Amino acid sequence: MSQIKQLIRLYQSGSGIKTIARILGMSKNTVRSYLKKMADGGFNTEELLKQEDPLLEKSFHSGNPAYKADKFEYLKSRLDYYEKELKRTGVTKQLLWQEYIESDPTGYSYPQFTYHLRQQLVSRKGSMVMEHIAGDKLYIDFSGKKLHYIDRSTGELIACEVFVACLPFSDYAFAIAVRSQQTPDFLYALSCCLEAMGGVPKAIVPDNLKAAVIKADKYEPVLNQSMEDFANHYGTVVVPARSARPKDKSLVENQVKMIYSRVFAPLRNQQFFDIHALNQAINTCMVKHNQTRMQQKPYCREERFLSAEKSTLDELPSERFELKYYAELKVGNNGHIYLQRNKHYYSVPFTYIGMKVKLIYTRTMVSIYCQGKQIAVHIRSYRENAYTTVAEHLKSEHQAYKKRSHETYLARAREHSPEFHELMQVLFKRARYPEQLYRTCDGLFKLKRDFPVEEFDKACKYVLKNKLYNTYYFFKNVLENGIANSEEEPLVKDALPEHANIRGRAYYASSQPTHFDQPKDGLGAQ
Repeated sequence: MSQIKQLIRLYQSGSGIKTIARILGMSKNTVRSYLKKMADGGFNTEELLKQEDPLLEKSFHSGNPAYKADKFEYLKSRLDYYEKELKRTGVTKQLLWQEYIESDPTGYSYPQFTYHLRQQLVSRKGSMVMEHIAGDKLYIDFSGKKLHYIDRSTGELIACEVFVACLPFSDYAFAIAVRSQQTPDFLYALSCCLEAMGGVPKAIVPDNLKAAVIKADKYEPVLNQSMEDFANHYGTVVVPARSARPKDKSLVENQVKMIYSRVFAPLRNQQFFDIHALNQAINTCMVKHNQTRMQQKPYCREERFLSAEKSTLDELPSERFELKYYAELKVGNNGHIYLQRNKHYYSVPFTYIGMKVKLIYTRTMVSIYCQGKQIAVHIRSYRENAYTTVAEHLKSEHQAYKKRSHETYLARAREHSPEFHELMQVLFKRARYPEQLYRTCDGLFKLKRDFPVEEFDKACKYVLKNKLYNTYYFFKNVLENGIANSEEEPLVKDALPEHANIRGRAYYASSQPTHFDQPKDGLGAQ
């Protein structure tokens, strides 16, 4: 029971001031002041006893009289104006106080002025209690401080950014070290986070780092194209926190502070020689962190996550996300586009020569689009100054040129006639540079188209019989002059008959040396 009620009851029972003071442990002056307030205020003791303690105390303690002064009412009426002025460039509390004291010389001192202004600002910044739904959001951020590992080859200390994420419903946390906050490292860390949690939340809440948000806006922020691709791949959405509003993701901000003590501190005296060893140590600390019992709660983060949240996450896609890059290029006269990043050429159908196409490429694939249609797909090559060409993309004559080989020429000749096929076989047995042979064959096929089939086949027989296949021009001459149709003797006659007057090899081997072989007079043999 309130001491005021006890005082009233004792006074009603006839107890004196000294007795009441002794029983309630008050001073006699305090008892007198309460009895005086009851008499001056004209309070009904029965109504006072029926009131709740807070209301009863307010009847006797009306508050600080300073808050009822006219100067306070004047300052209070201008607090909204001062709050707006503080947001303007160059406006300070000192400047506002000087203006205030000029308008009211009997006003508050500077400390009192700033106190009341601060109370005004604090009351406007009240926060709301957020109720989180299982599997709904994932808060992500980077820690302000960095971890390091040592480069074995140079001894250099390599700084690493620490990516931190948590599910607000269970407060289950994840952390990993990456080389930078750039888009490839950021999305790699985020994909590792989703895989470690074994599912995908409905929304991802980052801050306004450039790897995720191009333009920050309170209502419709503009996302990085790669971040949009990542969200589409995993079937989630991205809802960036408002700029300069850390309370939008306060739990992950708190996780960063906890990781400083539960990851950074335990690893402060350890040395690591690559980022994989560093991440293994971070993972060990994070497992311990998630299994530590939370204050004022009968469970740890991991228990809460496994029992109530993991089953609410969406399934992971079958393939890991690959970062996409975009480019708009013009198709060259050779039917290829040039990817500057790898200094490599990729073919497109020849009908798109001279047109602008859109290129979307990942670490492994290159896709080419034109007018909303996919016109080519290639496996990405990292060979510099080289070409990746699909034969079907070339013109028919270019395809034929690229497909040239002994087999193709022989197959075409076989379709024409056995004589032409035999001639081709003889040509390819000659030790000549392939390009020279291909050109000779192209010339022969042209002659085949220009002359009747019978004449061409006779020319083939004539050339094969007389072994006159040295040049394309001789074959052409045979056709143009009709030599194969004449009855002339063949240029190469049969072998000579046996005859007694023919001297053989033995004759020349046994003959005496000629005068050219005799030594000159007075000189020795040379």
